[in-house]
Amino acid sequence: MSELINNSKYRKERLKELILKLHQGESAEAVKKELVETLKNIPYGEVVEVEQELMQEGLPEEEVLKLCDVHGSVLEGNVDLTGAKDIPAGHPVDVFKNENIELKKVAEKSKTLLKALSAVDDSEFQQFIFGLQGVFNQLMDVDKHYLRKEYLVFPHLEKNEITGPPKVMWGKHDEIREQLKGCIEVLNSKDITKTDLVDSLDLLFFPTLQAVVDMVQKEEEILFPMSMDVLTTEDWWSIHKQTLEFGFCLYDPQVEWKPEGLTDDKDETGVSSDGSIQLPSGSFSAKEIMAILNSVPFDMTFVDKNDKVKYFTQGKERIFVRNRSIINRDVRLCHPPGSTHIVEKILEDFKSGKASHAPFWIQMKGKFIKIEYFALRGEDGEYLGTLEVSQDLSENRALEGERRILEYTDNKESNNG
Repeated sequence: MSELINNSKYRKERLKELILKLHQGESAEAVKKELVETLKNIPYGEVVEVEQELMQEGLPEEEVLKLCDVHGSVLEGNVDLTGAKDIPAGHPVDVFKNENIELKKVAEKSKTLLKALSAVDDSEFQQFIFGLQGVFNQLMDVDKHYLRKEYLVFPHLEKNEITGPPKVMWGKHDEIREQLKGCIEVLNSKDITKTDLVDSLDLLFFPTLQAVVDMVQKEEEILFPMSMDVLTTEDWWSIHKQTLEFGFCLYDPQVEWKPEGLTDDKDETGVSSDGSIQLPSGSFSAKEIMAILNSVPFDMTFVDKNDKVKYFTQGKERIFVRNRSIINRDVRLCHPPGSTHIVEKILEDFKSGKASHAPFWIQMKGKFIKIEYFALRGEDGEYLGTLEVSQDLSENRALEGERRILEYTDNKESNNG
């Protein structure tokens, strides 16, 4: 019997039989017990092959999609990953896995909040809803994670004739997107009651959170190990270079990955290697403009005409914390739920041409902060996006008299002549 268990063909046939038992209605618990008793651990590559073979043999894609969660739960903890390749820091798969860590944290926080619903009284309910809106808005960031898989990873798998698993996984992505949108729609309902939320917990909210976590398992146990085996270093380098076009999900990589021996004549800005950028009033290199933008004494964030965050300055002393996980996120999701209506109004009036400048000022941690929004328009007046500028004016407000003598603020040199 041991020879059979170690035989790949036998294992795949057995796994296929077990998955088809699920298709025929047998309970997941019974199938999982049989799997553990007869096969124990399945190499991740064989799981992929079986799923692909089932689709080639005529099991409809919709049916495989329906079975995906069930056989995923059966396989959980029973997939052999001992042959999986090591993943370098900063590699696209390393980024995906770190994003998954953050997604699981937010999903767990969401579950904890929802389980506390029964203890929330009427006076606290609206604040409770704001908290839920915040975590589900964060979870919607998973769309960027899925888009990178769909448009950067899956095409390389398909070139290698691995078509079944990407199709099934893309279908699950779409389901999860719709579930998350449904959760957010419920939470954004103006007349939502505690009873409404309680009624939708088991029907919508908990299944959605479980679907997000289940997808993490499918990626970590099947997709990523398989992709590491199939894709070349050049494939991963191409994926890495295009990642920022989609943005990161709840995570900002701290290590920049670049494989040895590969060169590229384009940098992250998308300009040629000499960095030359020509404008009507002059020119500068990419390095120079980055230094300029990061040296100005205020924070700037650019939101494009489609309301997506595209850029922020990275000065040494920031007023509000920013990290690259907000790139390509809808700007509405970057603000507390209680202030979303203000953001919506600004964008509406900027786009219509009704207004072009919206200033605010607040007291924060003993500082006087001015926050301004500017509509950006092209030469013909078309709306290009919005620029948010935040500045600490505490020191400026305290200025008196004049200073006509040179004095450096970094204390490295002083000239009183």
